[in-house]
Amino acid sequence: MSEDLDPQLSHRIGESEPPLPDRTVGADLARTARMFPGNEALVDCAGGRRWTYAAFDAAVDDLARGLLAAGTGVGDRVGIWAPNCAEWVLLQYAAARAGAILVNLNPAYREHEIGYALRQSGTRLLVAATRTRHSDYVALVRAVRADCPALERVVHIGTSDWDALVEEGRAVPLERLREREAGLTPEDPANIQYTSGTTGFPKGATLSHRNILGNGFQVAEVQGWTEADRVCLPVPFYHCFGMVMGNLGAVAHGSCIVVPGPLFDPAETLDAVQAERCTVLYGVPTMFIAELAQLEAAPGRWDLSSLRTGAMAGSPCPVEVMKRVMGEMGMTEVTIAYGMTETSPVSTQTRRTDSLEHRVATVGRVHPHVEIKVVDPRTGATAPTGTPGELCTRGYSVMLGYWDDPERTAEAVDPDGWMHTGDLAEMADDGYVSIVGRIKDMVIRGGENVYPREVEEFLYAHPDIEDVQVVGVPDAHYGEELMAWVKLRPGASELTIDQLREFCTGRLAHYKVPRYLHLVDGFPMTVTGKIRKVEMRERSIELLGPTDEQAG
Repeated sequence: MSEDLDPQLSHRIGESEPPLPDRTVGADLARTARMFPGNEALVDCAGGRRWTYAAFDAAVDDLARGLLAAGTGVGDRVGIWAPNCAEWVLLQYAAARAGAILVNLNPAYREHEIGYALRQSGTRLLVAATRTRHSDYVALVRAVRADCPALERVVHIGTSDWDALVEEGRAVPLERLREREAGLTPEDPANIQYTSGTTGFPKGATLSHRNILGNGFQVAEVQGWTEADRVCLPVPFYHCFGMVMGNLGAVAHGSCIVVPGPLFDPAETLDAVQAERCTVLYGVPTMFIAELAQLEAAPGRWDLSSLRTGAMAGSPCPVEVMKRVMGEMGMTEVTIAYGMTETSPVSTQTRRTDSLEHRVATVGRVHPHVEIKVVDPRTGATAPTGTPGELCTRGYSVMLGYWDDPERTAEAVDPDGWMHTGDLAEMADDGYVSIVGRIKDMVIRGGENVYPREVEEFLYAHPDIEDVQVVGVPDAHYGEELMAWVKLRPGASELTIDQLREFCTGRLAHYKVPRYLHLVDGFPMTVTGKIRKVEMRERSIELLGPTDEQAG
C-alpha cells in the first residue's frame, strides 16, 4: 500500500508489477505466435477443430484482410452475435488487427434488443450465427435490418457468407494489413460491450486495447498461467469473463483456449476438462453448482485431476460452493475475481497463496495498477475499514466511456476518474474486500439494514439447500420483509417456512430471518449467470398478493 494512505481508511493502491502490456490486442497474438508457434492455441470441442498458434495467427490475418476488403476502416464497428465458437475468437482478434471496434451482442437478444444495439453502435458489418435452439438469427436480422441504416453487410457463420469474406481477403496484400496495424495504439477503442441494465436501454461500455489486454493479462498472471496451461471456457465470450479474462489472458500467456460447446452444459464442460486435460476452469457460481451436481449424480465418471486453478466470478460466490469446488473438483488454487464490464472487468482478485478464509469469504484485494476505495454513498467520504459503503475503482481499467452517451458516462465516472460501481463493499484492515450486496438490493426492515448476501451465505449451510437467493418485499408494518427463494438438493425432503425459521433461530438476528419461502427449480438470470433480482422481487410481490400473508 502507498505510504501516504491511511491504513484505517478503505483505500488501497495495487502493485506496479508485473507491468501492463504496452501493445495492441493483435500485436499480442503476433508476439505469442512467434514465441510458441507449435503450441495449441484453440480447441473447438463441439466442432472437433484445433489450431496451433501459428495456424491461428495466420487464420486471423486472413479474416482481418477480409474485413479490410469489405471496407472496414479504423474505428468502424463490427458486430458479433453468436454463442461460443471458434469463429468468435477469430473475429475478436481479426477486428483488433483491422483497427475495428468489436461490438459484443448478447446471444439471447430478441428483435427489439438487437435492433437497438446495432443502431446505437452504428455497426457496419455484422457476423452472426444462423440459429441456436432458442433463436433464428437469420430471421431476426432480416426483421431489423431495414431500421439499421449503418448496417451494410451481414455474414452468417457456417455459410458461404463466411467463406466469401475470407476469400475476398486474399486479394488484400498482407503488407496493407501490417500498415493498418502499425497505425494503431493501445489507447484506441477495441470493444463495445452492452451492460445488462435492469431499467432503460443498455449502455455500451467502450473499452480500449489497453483496458482489455491489460486486464486479461493481469487476471491470468494472478492465477499463474503459463504456456503449459489449458483453459476451459464455458462462460460466454460476448461477456468480459469469456473474451477478456479467458481469451485475452490465455493468448497473452501462450495457453490453450478450450471451447467445450456453444452454450453452457455441465456434462459437456466436464467432458472437455477430462478429454483436453484442462488445468484451468472458469465459471459463475451457478455453473459450478451445476457441475458439482453432475459429479454427485455420477461419481467416478470424470477424471478432473488435471485441474489446478481458475476463476469464479460474475456474481457473489457462496462460501460453501467455493469449498466444494476446491475439495471435490481439485481446484486448490482457484481464485475469486470481482469487477464489472466498465472496468474491463476485474478490480480485485484473491491470490493462489491466500488463506482458505480469504479465498472463500472475500473477493480478494486490489489488482495491480488499480486503485480502489469504499465510500459513504451519501457523502462520498472514504469509509473507515470495516464499514460498508460503495466500492469505487480507478486506473487503466476504467472504460473510455459509454458509446455516444456522455451524460450517462458522467453519471458513472466522476471528474477524478473514479468508477462508481453501485456495489456495497466492506474492506478489512488487510485490504481484502467483501461484497455485501448492491446498493439497490439492500433491504431496510424496520430501520435495520439487511444485506441479502449475508443471509444467503448463512442459508447455504442448510443441509437441504442447494442454492438460495434472498430479496426484499414490501411490508405494511416493517417497510420490507425478506423472502428466500430456495432450490433444494436432489432427494431432499420438502422444506417449510417454519423449518427454515427454526434453522435460523438463535444463529441469525431476528430481523434477518426470512418471513417467506418460495421453493423453485431455478432462478431468473441473464446469459452470463447473473441473478435477476429485480425480476425476482416483482414475481415475489405477485406471489404474495395484496395481503402479503402467505408464503409462496
